[in-house]
Amino acid sequence: MAIHYHCRHCGTAVGTISNVSVHSEQLGIHKLTEEERMHMVTYQDNGDIRVRTICEDCQESLERNPDYHGLDYIIQ
Repeated sequence: MAIHYHCRHCGTAVGTISNVSVHSEQLGIHKLTEEERMHMVTYQDNGDIRVRTICEDCQESLERNPDYHGLDYIIQ
């Protein structure tokens, strides 16, 4: 099982945790609401988990341009 983190705005691979057995509490997933979990966490058929997060570049863009928060993809 691997956990893959991808930016929800630009799609960039942020990082991967491979060959590790972890619980949702260790990842902080248990703190998400059901709606947030459905939007941000996807379970693959092979057991991998894909987490939608935000990369540093997109975070900086959002800080400089707060009106971008309403957009799904800020880098076109």
